[in-house]
Amino acid sequence: MGEIVISKEYGYVLSTFTASALYLFSLGIQVGKYRRAADVPYPYAYAERAEAEKDPKKHLFNCAQRVHQNNLEVFPVYSSLLLVGGISHPVYASAAGAVFLIGRAVYSANYLSGDPKKRVRGAFYSLGLLALLGMTGSTLYNLLLQ
Repeated sequence: MGEIVISKEYGYVLSTFTASALYLFSLGIQVGKYRRAADVPYPYAYAERAEAEKDPKKHLFNCAQRVHQNNLEVFPVYSSLLLVGGISHPVYASAAGAVFLIGRAVYSANYLSGDPKKRVRGAFYSLGLLALLGMTGSTLYNLLLQ
């Protein structure tokens, strides 16, 4: 059975992980800003479709809320792959995490333009995710089969 040795370079992974948490936090703040501008009260998660089609502020709030939710949906997988893959490949995992974060930032900014179709410009985030998947596979192989 392999053993886990955390190198000093794992600090890069933890730094990327922390940047990811701050990024999610910033998206939450953005949702609050758009919520206030659109005057959408709590506990409603979204403005009704009919309202959003008439009011651009409500439409932008829905975009902000959806992009935040979408990021929350993908971050558990990303975080797991970053933290596990980074055990064996800390520098590469951190770099792949940075590609993922930059891609998600582009995705989010384009979604917040009010035209959700533009979000695909940030789809390159998946390259970072695929790289992390490979590093995680390598880490697991080394732990279980070596």
